[in-house]
Amino acid sequence: MPLVSMRQLLDEAAKGRYGVGAFNVNNMEQIQAIMEAARETQSPVIVQASRGARSYSQDKFLYHLMLAAAELYPEIPTVLHLDHGNSVETCKSAIDLGFTSVMMDGSLMPDGKTPSTFEYNVEVTRQVVEMAHAKGVTVEGEIGVLGGIEDGHGAGGTGLEHVTDPDQAVEFVEKTGVDALAIAIGTSHGAYKFTKKPDGSVLKMDRLMDIHKRLPNVHLVMHGSSSVPKDLQDTINQYGGKLKQTWGVPIEEIQLGIKNGVRKINVDTDNRLAITGAIRKVFMETPEKFDPRDYLKPAREAMKKVVAERMTQFGQAGHAGDYSPISMKDMAQAYAGKTATK
Repeated sequence: MPLVSMRQLLDEAAKGRYGVGAFNVNNMEQIQAIMEAARETQSPVIVQASRGARSYSQDKFLYHLMLAAAELYPEIPTVLHLDHGNSVETCKSAIDLGFTSVMMDGSLMPDGKTPSTFEYNVEVTRQVVEMAHAKGVTVEGEIGVLGGIEDGHGAGGTGLEHVTDPDQAVEFVEKTGVDALAIAIGTSHGAYKFTKKPDGSVLKMDRLMDIHKRLPNVHLVMHGSSSVPKDLQDTINQYGGKLKQTWGVPIEEIQLGIKNGVRKINVDTDNRLAITGAIRKVFMETPEKFDPRDYLKPAREAMKKVVAERMTQFGQAGHAGDYSPISMKDMAQAYAGKTATK
């Protein structure tokens, strides 16, 4: 199965009232872990790469690894998505390479740190939508600003400084035509999201529900949605790490979001924790090991376990074979006002 558009996956998820995990990658082992989890659970999947990941892995390596994934796992509908594109040019480079979905994060200026104006966000996102849809590529936008910093991207803070305004969300969708909308409800990038289990004072699920009521046909996106399980933290610390105790987004809150229009859930930190814990365990228990396969295999397996668990919790498990892929050409025709072939 060729790489497919994210719009198709999210449309199908909306019909089935489930969410689809979007898992960040930097290397081959992470891609393998995700695809093995998708096969094990029979899940459609979104594989996403940030600007930092594209630089680290180099675009061509990353893209051809994803082509290999599509070839080796032909039964899995798979999206290659750009996470947090910082400019029209960055999104264009991803589209030209072969990404089937891009995020234009115009909530921040091109430096990836400074909050932008609403007008700037609308303009750059609209430009990307026009360019992407002409090729059948999905576009995710963001209104409001997340907290924290990851891969050098983010405004910092707690995530409560720039919570999404529902009226602006409606106006933003109308003026840009985005396929998916990331909203800020108190979540943050990175491992250190909350200093206690989040409640209504720091995680604004009521704001999410309000936006969904106003935009019932728009696919909502939760960023910074790793759950940061205590057992993954404990494993790292047991084998020499020094993580401070932290809390992520509880699975039950994500599931509440899914019931209220969330169709894409971004997960990165949980997988990083699983990989790091597995590698530390090998180094601590068998310090004589030096073959990278000796620690990358268990690291890959640890990440696969987390991804498979999230796929089941988000409800996407079992839905890989529900539909046939729509070609990017047909998606482009659909965006132009013609009917795509299903």
